[in-house]
Amino acid sequence: MPRVAGQIDPRKSEAILSSAAVLFAERGGAVTMEEIARHAGVSKQTLYNRFASKTEIARALASRRSDAITAPLRSGGDTEAVLTAFAKAVLDKICSPAKGESMRGVALLAPTAPDLAQAIYDGGPGESLRRLSAWLAEQDRLGLLSVPDPDIAAEMFTGMTLGHGHLRTFLGIAHPQRDHLARAREAARRFIRAFAV
Repeated sequence: MPRVAGQIDPRKSEAILSSAAVLFAERGGAVTMEEIARHAGVSKQTLYNRFASKTEIARALASRRSDAITAPLRSGGDTEAVLTAFAKAVLDKICSPAKGESMRGVALLAPTAPDLAQAIYDGGPGESLRRLSAWLAEQDRLGLLSVPDPDIAAEMFTGMTLGHGHLRTFLGIAHPQRDHLARAREAARRFIRAFAV
């Protein structure tokens, strides 16, 4: 049966993104669009119909992670529950062995493909910080927290949550504390005390 005009098979897009993630981790920015298409089992035309460049692929990969991490900010729960869920999502995504490989891949591509590195940061961690900052500004507006500079507070919270977790992950070093939920709760409680009304 022929494909309806404009119909896109989401499985092919997923195959492209999964293949790109693997190849970026292995080879950094040296990976070609043709190699991504071949690894994904799609034609170059299919690849280019979905993503015009490696930069677009990198941005899509990062955006997907950011959406998952920031989902709690859209939940409408109470402040502590939302911050705990957000912190746990950050820890789950960043402090996993698979993420270390991905982080090392980004570090490999940064010197030779700074546009890719920037797209990954902007679409992923940078976007997550922007969303957290906007959420904190709303908490301030509602009188639930006192957050005079939401941008700095967002960085403080993610830093408090991760500690050296991202560095240990990047270096492939074991994490001393594996209970992400306990750490997330502690970070949320301390942050709320620091920014109490």
